[in-house]
Amino acid sequence: MILKVCTSLLLLFSVNSAWTRTVRQVYDDLDPGHWSHYTSECPQECFCPPSFPNALYCDNKGLKEIPPIPARIWYLYLQNNQIEKISEKPFANATHLRWINLNKNKITNSGIESGVLSKLKRLLYLFLEDNELDEVPAPLPVGLEQLRLARNKISKIPEGAFSHLENLTMLDLHQNSLLDSALQSDTFQGLNNLMQLNIAKNSLKKMPLSIPANTLQLFLDNNSIEVIPENYFSAIPKVTFLRLNYNKLSDDGIPPNGFNVSSILDLQLSHNQLTKIPPINAHLEHLHLDHNKIKSVNGTQICPVSIALEEDYGYYGNIPRLRYLRLDGNEIQPPIPLDIMICFRLLQAVVI
Repeated sequence: MILKVCTSLLLLFSVNSAWTRTVRQVYDDLDPGHWSHYTSECPQECFCPPSFPNALYCDNKGLKEIPPIPARIWYLYLQNNQIEKISEKPFANATHLRWINLNKNKITNSGIESGVLSKLKRLLYLFLEDNELDEVPAPLPVGLEQLRLARNKISKIPEGAFSHLENLTMLDLHQNSLLDSALQSDTFQGLNNLMQLNIAKNSLKKMPLSIPANTLQLFLDNNSIEVIPENYFSAIPKVTFLRLNYNKLSDDGIPPNGFNVSSILDLQLSHNQLTKIPPINAHLEHLHLDHNKIKSVNGTQICPVSIALEEDYGYYGNIPRLRYLRLDGNEIQPPIPLDIMICFRLLQAVVI
């Protein structure tokens, strides 16, 4: 049963909130006389659009190696090929590269020439998803802002791999083979501006150590995490989006105020083993608890402020900000208790 209190949900952040730069430029006044120059420089296997002279499209070409990259190129698209190696020679003149997409190739760590990536001094975005890497490649360009390594076979992060990446805002390691032992206390050291960390779909049994303090989005879905350590989130005081769906969290594994954190606006605990709703903070806006083992809901008990006090302050006080509550897939029977609605007056939807 879905109870809609208002007609629309307020979308606070987009999935790509960690993106810090645009990767598109418009060239409206390009001289057609230059087209032949760009065409002559363009690798035969690739496409060089005259309207976007800083881009080189070599995707979906069946390539087995990287062609020579012209000096003018900023944006390089090599996804969906059969490339196995990244060597220095093709990048000899490519000193202005900002963006490289090498997703869906066959690149291994042994196929990456030593130091080739770190020599790309201006590189901001590196995409190596869906390859055959078994560890995080290192060294990396110090100016990187996004590093996407999802869906590889990564089980190891070399010591100091991220230590100089102060500009990195997004690190995506989801769907790899990381164990707890791969994440040491200094693994993420140096990532002072990281905003999004995705370690979902790995083999973690514990919450990772020493998450960078500025992290806003932490994704840990589809692991085997059982316990949230006491005061764990005090070390990441800005965390706003927290996803722990598809883990093994039980009531005993969550400290009394484990999720009573004022910075968290979106908390996802779907598909765990909870039998009751954990204490939440009045600032929380989205709560996902579907597919647990919850049998009943007591609005008075879970309300983060006193209902009596809330009545005194009305809409001008510190009333709970919860707007979306998902409880389907539990053992809860409708109707929704009235005290839920009294406490969470800003609710727009309840799924039960």
